[in-house]
Amino acid sequence: PGEQFRLYYQPIVDLVSGEVYKAEALLRWMHPERGTISPLEFIPLAEDTGLIVPIGDWVFRQAVHQVRRWRERFHPAFQISVNMSPVQIRQENPVSVQWSEYLAHEGMPGQSVAVEITEGLLLHVESDIDQKLLTFRDAGIRISIDDFGTGYSSLAYLKRFDIDYLKIDRSFVQNLGFDRNSQALCEAIVVMAHKLGLKVIAEGVETIEQRDFLIGVGCDFAQG
Repeated sequence: PGEQFRLYYQPIVDLVSGEVYKAEALLRWMHPERGTISPLEFIPLAEDTGLIVPIGDWVFRQAVHQVRRWRERFHPAFQISVNMSPVQIRQENPVSVQWSEYLAHEGMPGQSVAVEITEGLLLHVESDIDQKLLTFRDAGIRISIDDFGTGYSSLAYLKRFDIDYLKIDRSFVQNLGFDRNSQALCEAIVVMAHKLGLKVIAEGVETIEQRDFLIGVGCDFAQG
């Protein structure tokens, strides 16, 4: 109600063409007295209290309005990704249905939005979560697995849920310039993902060396 939340958008670059037609929505809290409050501080609080549900709905609606403007101005296939907490997807009132209906109401195609979930969510899969993810798929909304490689996921889930993107965690990317293990892991993730028909986004790309290595192994997108 105090309009203290802001969304910032981090570009996701196509490594082949250099174009930017994707971005991730990042939530920031601009407190009138304390200044900027880190998501690491307020997101766990929002999850514990259940406030992450209305906050997440607000983020989604803002992202839909933004992607409409950017599709008109920059690229007809522009896509914004939003993060989804396990708390949001486990609530009884299915957010997947609400978001799909909101897109339809706004006249926006499902593929204008991607939902980012952690691979840990797939480990605790229940029948209703299964159905909620399929609702996203049926509406055309894309699904990304965030921080891939840092959890304990079953690779079978990648096809079971029709995942669209794998996001290589920044912890693997940051040492690409010199660490052979990080290089091997990143290349293996790209090869595996492409064999499964998935696109790969590398997070935390900050140097020319990192970018060039990722281009060399065929990574699709870079963010950082």
